[in-house]
Amino acid sequence: MHTRWKPSVTVAAVIEKDGRFLLVEEETAEGLRLNNPAGHLEAGETPQQGCAREALEETAHRFTPTAMLGVYLSRFQRPGTGEDITYLRFAFCGEVGEREPQRPLDQGIVRTLWMTPEEIRASVERHRSPLVLRCVEDYLAGKRYPLDAVYTDAAVLQVPPAAMAA
Repeated sequence: MHTRWKPSVTVAAVIEKDGRFLLVEEETAEGLRLNNPAGHLEAGETPQQGCAREALEETAHRFTPTAMLGVYLSRFQRPGTGEDITYLRFAFCGEVGEREPQRPLDQGIVRTLWMTPEEIRASVERHRSPLVLRCVEDYLAGKRYPLDAVYTDAAVLQVPPAAMAA
């Protein structure tokens, strides 16, 4: 019997303010890495909602997606275990609010950084994935797609009880 391949669906926020991009420095199995505020899409949410949630959890900034940057596919093989993971990333840009200083950062997030495009390009060896820079470059190139390019059927928003227990 053939096992069906299922990529891990993630969402990412590309947040720019005054020529700098908001990144997170996070603990990973491969050491400290830089990433866009990003994470896994959860049951019962649209990609846009997941992106706003992840940005808030990882940066303590409220984020409102206003456009989709793109949909990205990336493969990662964990050096220590050989685990093979494919990520399907929905990346959004939008409006960022002020930092909420009382809000703690998500577990594993060491700090947030505002970096210039040049600093991001110079730190490629520290990126969590090649999608970090690719999303920033697509933003700088002016790529934007309407939010309704990603349709979420209402049934997705009705979380089955088994998913809530997981």
